[in-house]
Amino acid sequence: MSQLPPTRMNLITQRGKLAGAKKGHTLLKKKSDALTMKFRAILKELKQNKEAMGPQMKLAAFSLAEVKYVAGDIRAQILDNVKGTASTKIQVKVDNIAGVIVPKFKQMSDPNAESEFDYQGLGKGGRQFKSAAAAHEKALQFLVDIASLQTSFVILDEAIKATNRRVNALDNVIIPRIDKSIKYIISELDEMDREDFFRLKKVQKQKKKIRAERDEAVAQELIRSGLGSAGGDNIIASNDDDIVF
Repeated sequence: MSQLPPTRMNLITQRGKLAGAKKGHTLLKKKSDALTMKFRAILKELKQNKEAMGPQMKLAAFSLAEVKYVAGDIRAQILDNVKGTASTKIQVKVDNIAGVIVPKFKQMSDPNAESEFDYQGLGKGGRQFKSAAAAHEKALQFLVDIASLQTSFVILDEAIKATNRRVNALDNVIIPRIDKSIKYIISELDEMDREDFFRLKKVQKQKKKIRAERDEAVAQELIRSGLGSAGGDNIIASNDDDIVF
């Protein structure tokens, strides 16, 4: 990666990026923790529903076998009572979990369709028929709940993986890269400051040397300009007493 030009503007820009990256890292870490907590809760609930669904499906199958034993083949009767509108519908809602949208399925029963099978099994097997209907309705509720939880489970799993990848990228790539750029710019700016200081000291030293040479030249010029004769008229070399005015 090519280094940025070591300027103070780039230093300010990189420091702003570093602050933003650290803030983003903190927020993504909190999001990952929230998603993980919800993910574990859904996993626990999903496990419980799947464990309960087995016995319920077994009960539904056994109750259907009882109906067939008592009333015989009831497929024709069931098909005759089926109307155009379903008695059970699925309502889909959405839930926002730390910015992740997950669907939620809810079983809804149509109150107008409840009377369609009231006379089913009136001749024989009425009790078994109602028991089988209730068992299958409860099994359907388990299936809807498991479908909702399983969908949320898969979506949250992918969201957690994506969030953790972003957190790791910020923690191991982006933030160290920006920090390295900041250290490089600071070191270069310090080196430039040292060079400027050394250059300034050298210029001042050269100016002092030139000033001293000029003062020495002026003094020599005064000595040579008739004031430095051997007759004693040299004011600079005379030892006369000070004149007090």
